[in-house]
Amino acid sequence: MKHLAGRLGALLAVVAVIGLLPRLTRTDPALTILHARYADRPPTPAVLDAIRAETGLDGGPAHVLGGWAAGLLRGDLGESWVSGQPVGPDVTSALGVSLTLMGASLAVAVLLALALAAGTLRRGAHRRLVSTRAGVGAATLAALPEFLLASVLATVFAVQLGWLPALGWGGAGQLVLPALAMGVPAGALLGRLLDDALPAAFTEPWARAATANGLPAHRIAAHALHRTLPALLPQLGLVVVGLTGGAVAVETLYAIPGLGGTALAAALAQDLPVLQACVLLLLLLGAAAGLAARLGSRALLGPARTDGALPPLVAPSLPARRPVAVAASVLGALLVGVTLTGLLRDPLYADAAARLASPSAAHPLGTDSLGRDVLARLGHGAATTVLTAVAVGAVTLVVGLLAGAVRAGALTETANALPAVLAGLVVAGVVGPGPWGAATAVAAVAWAPLAAHTSALYAQERAAPHVTVARALGAGRVHRLRRHILPGVVPPVVRHAVLRVPAVALALASLGFLGLGTEAPAPEWGRMLSENMPYAERAPWAVLAPAAALALLGALAVLTSAAVRGRGRRA
Repeated sequence: MKHLAGRLGALLAVVAVIGLLPRLTRTDPALTILHARYADRPPTPAVLDAIRAETGLDGGPAHVLGGWAAGLLRGDLGESWVSGQPVGPDVTSALGVSLTLMGASLAVAVLLALALAAGTLRRGAHRRLVSTRAGVGAATLAALPEFLLASVLATVFAVQLGWLPALGWGGAGQLVLPALAMGVPAGALLGRLLDDALPAAFTEPWARAATANGLPAHRIAAHALHRTLPALLPQLGLVVVGLTGGAVAVETLYAIPGLGGTALAAALAQDLPVLQACVLLLLLLGAAAGLAARLGSRALLGPARTDGALPPLVAPSLPARRPVAVAASVLGALLVGVTLTGLLRDPLYADAAARLASPSAAHPLGTDSLGRDVLARLGHGAATTVLTAVAVGAVTLVVGLLAGAVRAGALTETANALPAVLAGLVVAGVVGPGPWGAATAVAAVAWAPLAAHTSALYAQERAAPHVTVARALGAGRVHRLRRHILPGVVPPVVRHAVLRVPAVALALASLGFLGLGTEAPAPEWGRMLSENMPYAERAPWAVLAPAAALALLGALAVLTSAAVRGRGRRA
């Protein structure tokens, strides 16, 4: 009951904030309705008063929210301020589309995650784990922007090869490309987390005993998956919600009438009844996915969760592969070299005669649609993109660890159900657009996956026998937390946070593209991607350069983490 009350309170708080958005942004809803429905009428006080009386906006915020809540109890989601039509049919139709797309994308993500972890499963089941895998391939795929992957898939398989349709919704063929575009980055992230957790399961006594008794390798691998899934199920639940409401760019590119795109369009038009209904459905979906993940984790853990009989998952002392440190150094030097070279050039100078020029001695990475040097903009944008992403990543790590430790499940699921773009619209409406507002918006929602991961690991560690023994010996709560629980929780969550740095950079970039973050003409990697996407066929270098930089950032983050981890173990 307490769990349900917390989620209900968080849901109502977010919906209330959305309902009060016109007051927070100092805009007049009546003016929005006037522009949408009665463009030929002058915005006189009498006309605006008549619109307020007609739509029930003349009673203040409490009256508006109360009327909306009363209608909700009757199953009425209200009427659109823009179209004047009932909100319910359009929003529920969009939800059905998003759920279908989410199901297909989730299938792609799960299959890719298992494929990426297959090598570790095979070697671990045969007792052949001898070194730490860096997981560079998974990190690179996880760092790929969804809209870039969607655009490449549409260009290759729809436009050039003609195998699949590029736009629309309704047929099975129209589901393939968007499902791949959304499922590949999500599957890469899940696969990297699974691959990071499996070695600890294979070094437990049961695995050695199973091998000694001749248990088939596939049975050992299946049991290792069963052992690691309780900590990963919350991440799967968050992915479900993210694939449903966070696919704004993919839905827009493929003209899919989904819930994320509907929420964004309503927010931009200040059509609050539609926006409230979208947010409500996303929050309900988040609560359902979180509850299902929680119940699934409890079922997998079984009685050991409360009996103190579950040994902690302790990562084995495996050295990092020798090339890992070398590769990290090479990639780091490459990123620094590109940045320093670009800093020596003017990122704002536009040469109209060299628009979309291919790479040459004068422009090593070519020019963009305005004739600006891509290398210069890439170098000057590195500080804005990387440093801001690292700073936001550090903040989300701290918040995620604290929220996960106190088991703030309601807040976690609520934050994850809100797309970063929607949070950016709310923050920008209150404080105005700018880089600080965009960073605040991303940080406000990006901590949720880390909190869910922390909470799941925290529950496992608390069920470990050594924690029960420490409690029986009189160890205080702080001592148990510092010496027995946190050592098993913090390292995996830190590696998870490192893997999400490129995703944070991309979220900041998408807000900049919508005019809610770094404003033009300032150079920023995500803005470079968005600005040059229409010219991808004529000038692919203008898109590939920032995309490669984001992928390089992801690979470098994981390689550095693996190198430091291996060096620490050898020490």
